[in-house]
Amino acid sequence: MLTNTVAPLTLLDDPQEWSTFSHLVRMQSHVWQSSVVFEGMHCAACAIAVEDALRKVSGVGAVQISGASHRGLIEWSDKQTRPSEWMAAAMNAGYRVVPANDAVAHEHRRSDARQLLWRWGVAGLCMMQVMMYATPAYLSKPGDITPEMVQLLRWASWVLSLPVMFFSSRHFFASAWHELNQSRISMDLPVAIGIGVTFIVSSWGTFEPAGPFGGEVYFDSLTMFVFFLLTGRWLEMRLRHRTAGALEAVMNRLPESVNRKTSSGQWERIAIRRLVIGDVIQILPGETIAADGTVLDGLSHVDEALLTGESRPLSRGVGSTVIAASHNLSSPIQVLVTQVGAATRFAQIVALMESASVSKPEIALAADRWAKPFLWFVLLSSLGAAIYGWPQSPAHALMVAVAVLVVTCPCALSLAAPAAMLASAGALARSGVLVRKLQGLQALASIDTVVFDKTGTLTQDAFALVDVQTREGLGPAQALFWAAALARHSLHPVSRSLSAASRQEAAKNQQLEEWESLQVSNMQEIAGEGVEGEISHVSQPNLFVPKGKLRLGSGRFCGVNLAEAPFLRAVLADETGWLATFELQEEIRSDARETVQDFIKQGLHVMLLSGDGDAAVQKVAQAVGITDARGGCSPQDKLTVLQRLQSQGHQVAMVGDGLNDGPVLAGANVSFALGHAAPFAQSKADFVLLGAQLGVLVSVWAHSRLTLRVVHQNLAWAAIYNATCVPLAILGCLPAWLAGLGMALSSLCVVLNALRLSTDLKLN
Repeated sequence: MLTNTVAPLTLLDDPQEWSTFSHLVRMQSHVWQSSVVFEGMHCAACAIAVEDALRKVSGVGAVQISGASHRGLIEWSDKQTRPSEWMAAAMNAGYRVVPANDAVAHEHRRSDARQLLWRWGVAGLCMMQVMMYATPAYLSKPGDITPEMVQLLRWASWVLSLPVMFFSSRHFFASAWHELNQSRISMDLPVAIGIGVTFIVSSWGTFEPAGPFGGEVYFDSLTMFVFFLLTGRWLEMRLRHRTAGALEAVMNRLPESVNRKTSSGQWERIAIRRLVIGDVIQILPGETIAADGTVLDGLSHVDEALLTGESRPLSRGVGSTVIAASHNLSSPIQVLVTQVGAATRFAQIVALMESASVSKPEIALAADRWAKPFLWFVLLSSLGAAIYGWPQSPAHALMVAVAVLVVTCPCALSLAAPAAMLASAGALARSGVLVRKLQGLQALASIDTVVFDKTGTLTQDAFALVDVQTREGLGPAQALFWAAALARHSLHPVSRSLSAASRQEAAKNQQLEEWESLQVSNMQEIAGEGVEGEISHVSQPNLFVPKGKLRLGSGRFCGVNLAEAPFLRAVLADETGWLATFELQEEIRSDARETVQDFIKQGLHVMLLSGDGDAAVQKVAQAVGITDARGGCSPQDKLTVLQRLQSQGHQVAMVGDGLNDGPVLAGANVSFALGHAAPFAQSKADFVLLGAQLGVLVSVWAHSRLTLRVVHQNLAWAAIYNATCVPLAILGCLPAWLAGLGMALSSLCVVLNALRLSTDLKLN
């Protein structure tokens, strides 16, 4: 069986194919992480079953699978296994695997939807006919219908039930059989048992009218139950695809091919995987940009809504940067490719969204833990009901057992939290807020304290250089050249501003060649303090460079005592001491004060922690209305303040953007990183704000509270449904068809309630 299963998948064992759905996460140990979609899953028990099957494959490490989104992240070593092997393990467990970014994955899902629709249609047609034949038996009085006619109607119902049994219900039996072969149980098992028992009892009564089960047949209940169950599953699938729409829209946004300029100046159509840095590509109106780059020719408007949350088209002309997966709207442009593949911003966003789609919040994990024991309770309760009622009426006892099996399937329980969380994450993604961890939505709803970083968070991430003070004998331009050589290797907003100011000065003085020739060795960045290294030249032997190590950063880092000042300063120093001081003017974000005040009005405590001088920090704090502000904080100082707040029982949200914010972002109860933040900071955050507006923070917090209310409503509904219907089924007051309708409606109510979260979001 394994060999036959692996054969069609061996094409994915070609390393050139891995980049379409995988990326290398640990180079030394040759560990890859693949994003895949599992077909045939219906519940949390299915996800657990697939996880168990994959972990048994040698070479497979971490496995994360979401029963709600049907997506998974699989880590595997190419030294021990290949994709075909672990995919075959999942398929042998009864679940087909397709690469999440595969071009045919969407067609597979459409095919499954069509098959489900066919099964539903056949069940509905047969149900209506069976109900027509069953109606006379319900409405007639004794003696109105002859025994021969009753038997004829039973035979007609039996014939019409065969397509329902062997076509419409086939998937339930196949799934249950696969699970039993793996010594597991899933929610399809009680369904399959219920369908099978009902059909056998009714068939027995049809073939032997005088036998123990000849008093009544239940073909109407059988066909109605299957029809209602398939109705629920079809609607769940449609709603699930809708709630996952934002994720799919982003992940499948890149084109398959693009026009690339050849050395002869002609255009050739190539697959985007063949693009390399330095290529020139042509993007026509209506096409999607295939890589990050710089516009060389043309002027157009670009839609970046799905990537940045910016709803308005943005003008992009010569010299402007464009990002992969954004949409060219108006005119042709030529783009010089600067980043491809995993290095593009699009790839980083996809990676963040993939981690969110398979993550499980604590409230969902708790529901998953209850789902499997509850299945055993279902099976044992059904058996107990059958044993109890058997002496009085075997047929009635079996139908009571079937009703118990059907009505107590914990589909609604398993869907309660994931459906709401994924719907909420999808709505946030469409608004430019990426949810890296679904647990963050649960944690955000209970925060009482918000801590902001200053530089690049409450203030703009770019600064204006207003003054340069230097040591005697050193010119400002030369000092700025040296500082920029170090700054080019840092992502800190101050470093980026100094580098930009220096490049602009070099271009004005026609010194770009000298500026670009400076090289730094022994480079090191100390988070929250500054950068250091040795400067040398590449192609300008006459260019004067300092000897020894230079430092650029805070006065404390450079060993220079600076008087307090209400503006931002960076210091350049060599091994003998101070060389230059750069004064920068920072601009507070336009919506910073409004955001802070909105949090305060909602009763939250707001703090400001920054590594900058206390005078500059207090100036910004006063401007935005924060009374609790502290400057001169190292990364450890920030973490210490955070841990002290948590030890006092506070639930803390942290908002930052820099490398020095990584530890405190990771240590907070919930954290936000801005879209321009360092990759390390983003990797530690629960949410990433792709846009430049802070106002979304308040709306995301309000939306998280709504999400948690919906989750609690779903869990309450699932509990009330089971507490009401289980006793009725055990007492025999709930026929099988009504049990099937109740189960389908309970799951549907949970998903419909969760769907509200995809439309109620209103960002400031």
